[in-house]
Amino acid sequence: MAKLIDGKAIAAAVRAEVAEETAALKKQGITPGLAVILVGDDPASRIYVNNKKKACEGAGLYSEEITLPANVSEEELLKTVEELNRRPDIHGILCQLPLPKPLSDRTVIAAIAPEKDVDAFHATNVGHIMIGDHTFLPCTPAGVMELLARSGVEVEGKQCVVVGRSNIVGKPMAMLLLGQNGTVTVCHSRTKNLKEICRTADILVAAVGKAKLITGDMVKPGAAVIDVGMNRDENGKLCGDVDFESVEPVAGYITPVPGGVGPMTIAMLLKNTMTAVKMQHKLI
Repeated sequence: MAKLIDGKAIAAAVRAEVAEETAALKKQGITPGLAVILVGDDPASRIYVNNKKKACEGAGLYSEEITLPANVSEEELLKTVEELNRRPDIHGILCQLPLPKPLSDRTVIAAIAPEKDVDAFHATNVGHIMIGDHTFLPCTPAGVMELLARSGVEVEGKQCVVVGRSNIVGKPMAMLLLGQNGTVTVCHSRTKNLKEICRTADILVAAVGKAKLITGDMVKPGAAVIDVGMNRDENGKLCGDVDFESVEPVAGYITPVPGGVGPMTIAMLLKNTMTAVKMQHKLI
């Protein structure tokens, strides 16, 4: 039976560390500031933004929300980003994605100053991840690495399989595992023999957005299984990319959904904001 990796508890520990650092910075007259841009009124995006604000408040950071209508022009949105780029009290900027059509996610990401890009989506930061001298890491893959490290799961020398190749999770996830000397295979919708490849994994990361895709017969006994998925099953219940019931008896470690990777994403956002503050004030 697998050991449950408690993302809520680990995220709480990360947030507590950030709160401690924030308190120390405030004594030096520095208040970390994060700005979140929300375009439109998508309910899921609203929930995410509210959760981020709550986490900031809990850790003592200043958070500012800029809400724009769904029909805002690209020119107006880019002007908002540029104003935030220039503000010294704002150390981190993120724009809640996806943006309503016809706005371009890529154009807006490119407009955010790389040193304030706490999502690590800007091409400059992606490039630094590729060559291994990064300052920021994308929050979800960074959260996965934190879960593994704090659960005592060694990456070096392990067979690692990442199911999913998105720019936000799959690709950077592979690079982070590679950076810690894992041997990495990336699978996707065109992969043949997915079951056989997954069964080779000592560390299996499912990040494809397909409910209960990974079943017990696809998992190597004792493997660490990290479920990044957030889906709804046939009954409308929240579930991941991993079929927890069949995988849990086989795996050595497993993350639940909810309560696994999800809380880590916001915790790592706070950590990235803290890194941005230190960098901008030349404290690192």
